[in-house]
Amino acid sequence: MVRAVRTYLDHLGVERGLATNTLTSYRRDLRRYLGYLDSLGTTDLDAITEQTVLGFLMALREGDRDHPALSASSAGRTVVAVRGFHKFAVRDGLAKLDPSVGVRPPSPAKRLPKALPLADVEAILEASGAPGTMLALRDRALLEMLYGTGARISEAVGLDVDDLDLRSDETGGTVLLRGKGSKERIVPVGRFAREAVEAYLTRARPGLVAQGTGTAAMFLNARGGRLSRQSAWTVIVRSAERAGVRAEVSPHTMRHSFATHLLEGGADVRVVQELLGHASVTTTQVYTLVTVDSLREVYAASHPRALG
Repeated sequence: MVRAVRTYLDHLGVERGLATNTLTSYRRDLRRYLGYLDSLGTTDLDAITEQTVLGFLMALREGDRDHPALSASSAGRTVVAVRGFHKFAVRDGLAKLDPSVGVRPPSPAKRLPKALPLADVEAILEASGAPGTMLALRDRALLEMLYGTGARISEAVGLDVDDLDLRSDETGGTVLLRGKGSKERIVPVGRFAREAVEAYLTRARPGLVAQGTGTAAMFLNARGGRLSRQSAWTVIVRSAERAGVRAEVSPHTMRHSFATHLLEGGADVRVVQELLGHASVTTTQVYTLVTVDSLREVYAASHPRALG
């Protein structure tokens, strides 16, 4: 058994070229698996059954005197190492059957997205940029676009001027966003974002583009080049600091707030799915968990049989 594990690790290191840190993790996980098998008196690969592997998974989640209980994600990583080992053992002729093929890593618990209260979002928008500078207009336009469209940070900094179709009527216009896998979607641009973008395009971008060699990029840095993701991230963090918002704020926070506020305002989850560019509505449905508290409050205040 030990020799089989050593052969598998050699395969990962030499033939697949896994990084040293990854190999160390596999070695640690499989050492614990061997220890579990040893505690059962199992020394033959063909004597291992699906129940054996399931028992190991349960042991990982429950912990023991020598090992703390593992989270779903950590236990899942260990099970992946075990599944890889058994698959290799069958392929290399070291075992007849793969007892782990039916064992799936545990699904990690869904973490609620961190959405900001509307007042905090508005404070961040108002605090964007150093007052009276071209960069202040750029920063305000960037933040209004992130919150107003739910764009990912990579989508926002990847925008070109021609990707926007701004109108002067109440509809505000649209923006073409390019998401994961180069999938494109058209998202409405509201009045506040439109006005911030128009102010930036008219009063700031010409001065910024003159600092460089000319570019189609929408959001520019002080040297006239395309704004990087890191710089855009810094814009958000510094605006939050100036606004006095103590919660951790990131580009994802703006996107999460966009989705959550839409759902709390009554938007259909499938509409939010389209706006976010999610391939599946189940990805979007995690945001509905955020609104449970709001639903409880409305229910308690409105339903005649809600309270005793």
